[in-house]
Amino acid sequence: MKTIKIVKIGGNIINDEIALHSFLADFAQLKGPKVLVHGGGKLASELAKQLNIPVTMIDGRRVTDIQTLDLITMVYAGKINKQIVAQLQAHNANAIGFTGADGNTIVSTKRPAEPIDYGFAGDVVTVNPQILTVLINNEVTPVFCAITHDANGQLLNTNADTIASEIAIGLSAHFSTELYYCFEKSGVLSDVTDDNSIIEQITSESYAQLKADGVIFEGMLPKLDNCFHALKNNVHKVHIGSTTMLFNSKNKHTSLQLS
Repeated sequence: MKTIKIVKIGGNIINDEIALHSFLADFAQLKGPKVLVHGGGKLASELAKQLNIPVTMIDGRRVTDIQTLDLITMVYAGKINKQIVAQLQAHNANAIGFTGADGNTIVSTKRPAEPIDYGFAGDVVTVNPQILTVLINNEVTPVFCAITHDANGQLLNTNADTIASEIAIGLSAHFSTELYYCFEKSGVLSDVTDDNSIIEQITSESYAQLKADGVIFEGMLPKLDNCFHALKNNVHKVHIGSTTMLFNSKNKHTSLQLS
């Protein structure tokens, strides 16, 4: 069974044009099947302010009213996604940009309004890997933004970490899947003020203890929850760290295992 890498890049990489171009040049040269998932960066919030559209965040998550949904669809699925695809083409990596609606690849359901109403936020229900498998086997790289659909004509803002995890799970019947969460740090830290305090291995047991001790908290929790969800659903390997881990496995980063 072929190995495939599902790589999610965070907003801080997208916000830095030089860093993004450098990463995409390297990613294009990455051997073997691959999928790229990207978040939205700060561009949507900056554009919202210019257009006098209120930006509301609760617990680090965007509240997506209809105006905001229109805006992020234009930014995520339009400007950012197509710029990434164009850069990959410039480096001779054939890529196609996706939302979950394209090819009916990711179907979500609108998140319930209780206990917090996040508006048009989507929770993934199914990933349909058929079209992706055909493209990947023909050396085409899918590039997903953080937009899915509900199969009834409604687009939904969906967490990019979750999309990456669910794509890895969906492709696990056809490939040996490896999931990489890339962001500005070199891994999960035991001390948020010390970038060198990388926890190199986290198991489900040690994760429970790290949470109980308050070492891991806030924004890192949903990311790690996605990691263990993937591992419990046939994803072979999960790693968190800077983009350098993709090209040199000896670079310090965090690996996750069930036990």
